[in-house]
Amino acid sequence: MGAPAIRAWSWVHKWTSLICTLFMLLLCLTGLPLIFHHEISHWLGDDIEAPALTAEQAAQAGRTPVNLDDLAAAARARYPDRVIQFAGPNEDDDRLWWFTMTPTPAPTDDFKSIAVDARTGQVVGDYKVGEGFMDLMLRLHVDLFVGLPGKLFLGLMGLLLLVALISGVVLYAPFMRKLAFGDVRRDRSTRVQWLDLHNLLGIVTLVWCFVVGATGMINTWADLLVKYWQYDQLSTVLAPYKDEPVIPVDQRGSLQQAMDNALRQATDMKVSFIAFPGTAYSSPHHHTVFLKGATPLKSKLLSPMLMDARTSTLTVAPELPWYLTALLVSQPLHFGDYGGMPMKVLWALLDLATLVVLGSGVYLWVRKPQGARTRAATAALQEALQE
Repeated sequence: MGAPAIRAWSWVHKWTSLICTLFMLLLCLTGLPLIFHHEISHWLGDDIEAPALTAEQAAQAGRTPVNLDDLAAAARARYPDRVIQFAGPNEDDDRLWWFTMTPTPAPTDDFKSIAVDARTGQVVGDYKVGEGFMDLMLRLHVDLFVGLPGKLFLGLMGLLLLVALISGVVLYAPFMRKLAFGDVRRDRSTRVQWLDLHNLLGIVTLVWCFVVGATGMINTWADLLVKYWQYDQLSTVLAPYKDEPVIPVDQRGSLQQAMDNALRQATDMKVSFIAFPGTAYSSPHHHTVFLKGATPLKSKLLSPMLMDARTSTLTVAPELPWYLTALLVSQPLHFGDYGGMPMKVLWALLDLATLVVLGSGVYLWVRKPQGARTRAATAALQEALQE
């Protein structure tokens, strides 16, 4: 590259890095406990666990499994002034089913989530919603407590991170051409040592940062992608039910039968969650049963089955478009949920290394006055262009 190109790439790398660094530090700090959110919630006692059954209860559960309609009835009895929006088996323990209860089927932040024992049909307790350490970390990480605008803003910061990574790769070769890979010049000043460490950790964590940054950016578009799917595809499928009111609970068919009929369409899959009539993922006339695969990768790919709420029969099983598939794959990949504890530990180590890269970048910028900063950049540029 010539001098003008290096100057341009240096300017891009400097300003995209500086603009997004503060928010990337926040995301790395909040993302670190979220990698182990299941383990931390269990340690803090925030998880709800299935209670031990007496011998008589276990025998009864083995003879006559509790019907899903009875589980839903138990949830409604807990909060009779609310409706069920979503329900599904607990991801870590299918002996429990969770039910999301809201004032209306419309999207809202006013919801309660309860756990019902699938063996006995008894309500076990309420999940902690909107409180506690993990919820604070999640809200800061996802939307900065400001909803969709916060998500889109963090998505923009993620885009700047990707540009900073690309520009850093472009500049790595000309600026590091005279140093061996991984060389940290310990005989030089503290600032030079931090510069070498910054470059080393930056190039080592490059792929991980790019993957996590890209998947995080995609995740911030989740609400918009779902709305577009509803407008682009579901609106056509559900056009005959567009102006119909939400079917009342007492006019709906068996929820258990709807789930069983959906599972018959794909015998190698299991239920991920169910969206009730009138909610964002369904229609006023349907229960939407979302099925997932059995393998770690396929378990993140969902197949929706729209079941008629009155007859519990299949109306349509639309294929998810590519952009929703990308969203579903990106969500667990972002937090390292694919490979169990070894992958979580790897994600945590790379997260810590990225914190060092971000912190050292700020240190290198703050420690040098503007005049020295300009002279150093010019000297580095001249050295990079020497044969």
